[in-house]
Amino acid sequence: MLEHIEEAHRVLDEVNKVILGKENEIFEIMTAFLANGHVLLEDIPGVGKTTLALAFSTAMGMECKRVQFTPDVMPSDLTGFSVYRRDEDKFIYQPGSVFCNLLLADEINRTSPKTQSALLEVMEERKVSVEGVTREVPSPFLVIATQNPSGTSGTQFLPEAQIDRFMINMSLGYPDFESELEIARTTGADSRLDSASPVLTTDIFLEMQNDIHNTYIKDEVYQYILRLVVATRNNPYIERGASPRATIALVKMSKAFAWLRGRKFVVPSDVQIQLPYVLSHRIVPNSSAKLNSVDRLSIIKNIIQTVDLPYMGAKK
Repeated sequence: MLEHIEEAHRVLDEVNKVILGKENEIFEIMTAFLANGHVLLEDIPGVGKTTLALAFSTAMGMECKRVQFTPDVMPSDLTGFSVYRRDEDKFIYQPGSVFCNLLLADEINRTSPKTQSALLEVMEERKVSVEGVTREVPSPFLVIATQNPSGTSGTQFLPEAQIDRFMINMSLGYPDFESELEIARTTGADSRLDSASPVLTTDIFLEMQNDIHNTYIKDEVYQYILRLVVATRNNPYIERGASPRATIALVKMSKAFAWLRGRKFVVPSDVQIQLPYVLSHRIVPNSSAKLNSVDRLSIIKNIIQTVDLPYMGAKK
């Protein structure tokens, strides 16, 4: 079950050579990929999001495409379209940008709702429907989407239905002083991306994803996961709590995290570590939270503190 764990950590090593000082964030993104989930990054420009996606695709031997979302990007740019070929006297389908293994959807909250909806379908179904024909995208298919902080000029909030499709939400943030100093010292003619090498194939990665399902979760831990999610539905600071999709995401992320840590079973601390990443974009604070300056992470931290840990001893 853990036969590919070394290859997974070699991928982390390759990406860490390119992106300095972000070991925890890179570990979390790899966890989401193993759980077959999409990642939403909310960050300012220039912190290495594009380089991060390219580094992952290089290390994992995947085809990567990048779409810079602007108001004039059309759904057909993602899903593809048919072009009439005079020499063949017929329409020929031209695949869109989503036909790849890893899609970097840059500044997703700058584009139109219609284009966002087109991406929503392929994220959920791993398929696209064009002119009545449904086509599957390559497997694996993973999305790293970035959005500028809300309120930035030219941006608009993503619909809740689309945000919910992302397994985790996180931020890279600025590098620490020593890491940025090393970036400055090693700046030269060659790109840092050139230091990354392929250490994986897509077939092995798919085997890793299948291995995740065999990670054991005790029934008491399943109940603990559900109690954490249910706690968001009656919290005095939350307008709308997390849906069952959050429960599923938390189970998958906890399994993948335990596997990547070299364990065949999930412990409560795995669940607690994953909870902020899984829930932060899925809960909606109410007016009382805003009035009392209570943010989402504070709410989640309080939920962790108030929900009783499961009993992990042997049954009598």
